[in-house]
Amino acid sequence: MAKYLEGKVVAITGAGSGIGRAVALGAAAEGAKIVIADIGVSMAGADPSSEVAEGVAAEITAAGGEAIVAIDDVSTMEGGSHIVQSAIDTWGRIDGVVCVAGILRERMLFNMSEDEWDAVIATHLKGHFTVFRAASAVMRKQEGGGSLVAFTSGAFAGSVAQANYASAKGGIVSLVRSAAAGLYRYGVTANAIAPVARTRMSENVPMDLAEMGDPEDIAPMVIYLLSDKAKHITGQIYTVVGSKIAVWNQPREVRAMYAEGRWTPEEIEARLDSSVGVERLELIDKLEEYRLAAEAKEKA
Repeated sequence: MAKYLEGKVVAITGAGSGIGRAVALGAAAEGAKIVIADIGVSMAGADPSSEVAEGVAAEITAAGGEAIVAIDDVSTMEGGSHIVQSAIDTWGRIDGVVCVAGILRERMLFNMSEDEWDAVIATHLKGHFTVFRAASAVMRKQEGGGSLVAFTSGAFAGSVAQANYASAKGGIVSLVRSAAAGLYRYGVTANAIAPVARTRMSENVPMDLAEMGDPEDIAPMVIYLLSDKAKHITGQIYTVVGSKIAVWNQPREVRAMYAEGRWTPEEIEARLDSSVGVERLELIDKLEEYRLAAEAKEKA
C-alpha cells in the first residue's frame, strides 16, 4: 500500500459511524494518526455516548495504528478547539481535519421550529467553522500547511423537507470556497465532498436516489485530498458515489441585460424572459417526474 498519509495527523468529526468511520479506518491504514471526534448522538442529536468513538479507536489500534478519542460538541468553539488541541497535545501538529458530523431534523419549512433550524445549522455549519477555525490558525503557521475537508451534500442545491439541512450544506460550500481563497497562500487547502452513500442520513431522503454507494467508497477521495499529492487542489466540491467522482461548477453569472438608466417593472416584464430568462431548478423537474411516476404506478 502507498501509505499516502504516512506521518500525518488527522482529526475527523463524526468518525464513530458511517462515512466518518470509513474515512478514519482508511486514513489510519494509510499511515495517519487519527483523532476520533464523535459524541455518539442519535440522528436527532440526542443520547450522547462515547462508545462509538472508542470502538473505532480500538479498531485502529488493534490494526497497529494510532488513534485517540475526543468527545466534544462541534457546535461550540470550545469543542472545535479541543478536538484540534487534542491532536497537537498528543502528536505535536495537525495536518488535516475532516468534518463529517451531522444531525437531521426533517420538517417542511412551514412547520419547522426554531430549535429544528438552530440545531442543524449549529451541528453542520457551525460545526465546520469551529474545527476549521481552530485548525487553520495552527496550519497557517506550521511547516507543510494542512488540509481542510468538508462534507456538504447535493441537497445544497435545494431540498423539499430539509430547508435547515440544505441551508447548512450550502453554507459549508461557501465556507470552503472562502477558506480556499483566504488560506491558499499559507499552504492550506480547503475542499468539500458531497457524498451519496448508505448511511443513517440517506435513509431520510424523501425520494429514490438514482445513484447509491457505500461509506467505504468515499474514503479514498478524502485520503487523496488530505495528502501532499493534492496540494494543488483547493476550493473544489466533489460528488463521490460508488465508482463515480464528479466536480461541481463554480458559481458565476450566466446572462445579463442592461437598461438606459434605472429599470422599471414594465421594462423588466417586457425583456426578462427573452434576454435573461431563468435557470431551471432541476429539483422541481425531478419531483414532478417522481410524482408522475408514482401516479402512473397507482393507476396500473
